[in-house]
Amino acid sequence: MAQVLEFKLPDLGEGLTEAEIVRWLVQVGDVVAVDQPVVEVETAKAMVEVPCPYGGVVTARFGEEGAELPVGAPLLTVAVGEGAEGHRPAADPGTDGGAARAGEQPGAGERRSEGSGNVLVGYGTSEAPARRRRVRPQGRASGATAGSGTAGAGPSGAGVPGRANGRVRAAEPVDGPVPVISPLVRRLARENDLDLRELTGSGPDGLILRADVEYALRAAAAQGGRAAREAGPHPDGTVREQALAATAGAAATGSAGSTGSAVPPGDVRIPLKGVRGAVADKLARSRREIPDATCWVDADATELMRARAAVNAASGPKISLVALLARICTAALARFPELNSTVDTQAREIVRFDHVHLGFAAQTDRGLVVPVVRDAHARDAEALTSEFARLTEAARAGRLTPGELTGGTFTLNNYGVFGVDGSTPIVNHPEAAMLGVGRIVPKPWVHEGELAVRQVVQLSLTFDHRVCDGGTAGGFLRYVADCVEQPAVLLRTL
Repeated sequence: MAQVLEFKLPDLGEGLTEAEIVRWLVQVGDVVAVDQPVVEVETAKAMVEVPCPYGGVVTARFGEEGAELPVGAPLLTVAVGEGAEGHRPAADPGTDGGAARAGEQPGAGERRSEGSGNVLVGYGTSEAPARRRRVRPQGRASGATAGSGTAGAGPSGAGVPGRANGRVRAAEPVDGPVPVISPLVRRLARENDLDLRELTGSGPDGLILRADVEYALRAAAAQGGRAAREAGPHPDGTVREQALAATAGAAATGSAGSTGSAVPPGDVRIPLKGVRGAVADKLARSRREIPDATCWVDADATELMRARAAVNAASGPKISLVALLARICTAALARFPELNSTVDTQAREIVRFDHVHLGFAAQTDRGLVVPVVRDAHARDAEALTSEFARLTEAARAGRLTPGELTGGTFTLNNYGVFGVDGSTPIVNHPEAAMLGVGRIVPKPWVHEGELAVRQVVQLSLTFDHRVCDGGTAGGFLRYVADCVEQPAVLLRTL
């Protein structure tokens, strides 16, 4: 007898709480093998193919392409065991019938399927997860009018739990935690003074989703609008200003986190989500928490460019410019370890790292990402060139894993590729410093007492002033400039 198992969106690591379905790799009715990728999702850090830990026949999928799911929400159900080949869903995958069937507890005599154990962060599959069926509390319609006493007696006619006749149903008071997984949903409700215990979620087992909160806020705004219209005009013919003000306030509150204020014709709203949202959050946090300062210097890179040309003229793999700059960075960090650190604000301590995990900024079609070269201090220029190339290709293809995008201790930002000379980089929180490199261009320069045309680059260092003073930061930047101007300086550290 086939057993229907539910596979939930796993914990993808690094504190990620939700993911967007980019592309389904299987259809309902397909036979899947253990560890076969079944869906491609996009998190705030990377594109990830999610493997299914069960082998059998796909009986239901949850979520359309483009939908966001919280960690722990059902992805699909799989029929495993004897008879699975002939198993087909008896109801539409998106209905309550399919969800209830997926949550049925197997009988005592049914055989459990063994999982692969070779899966993503946060879920093991040595045996099928047992789920206790929960009874969704029946809600009461909030503010029901006379004659509509049945509005909240059961599931809404639209098939969306928690909503009836355009109203948000309130849940019966229950003990225990509110059924919310996503901290984003909690924050949205908190910022708009919405009590989550008054809602009945439309997700599996009554899970409260972002859509439920946004629906409640829009309903509150609409009720505020009706109140304003019903207030009527003053005797002098003017509309009650107080009612209009209340309506405007309710509309503004209801739009928070969803559609926002009205958009004039021609304007476009772009959601801050995915990579762009993650970058925005990190940059804003860096500005809030880190007292940063920037120093910069112009350097004559003529000799560095000549040295690279000479190395690449010899036999062997070509060495990239960013690899040489990375090698200079690791040598400078060995001399000024204060900048290879982070600040533990809770303990009020500076943590200095004994390794250099070097991040580098890479522009992709999905936005700016910062892949991390592990143990960059232990790699030579050839190894660095190879790893930079691998990570850059993976970034452009959207194949970087969360582990390849986190854990950096220092960042190298080569913004010269955009044709600009200088910048004041924002520190990549929670790191303590970032080296910025502008374009290398011919400029007039005094060389050996004579005016000459040289290859000049501007170097900038933004650093957390809590980890060091200007003397240390200036010493680091000056050493980097000396290595750029006289690559032989590096020989002392090789």
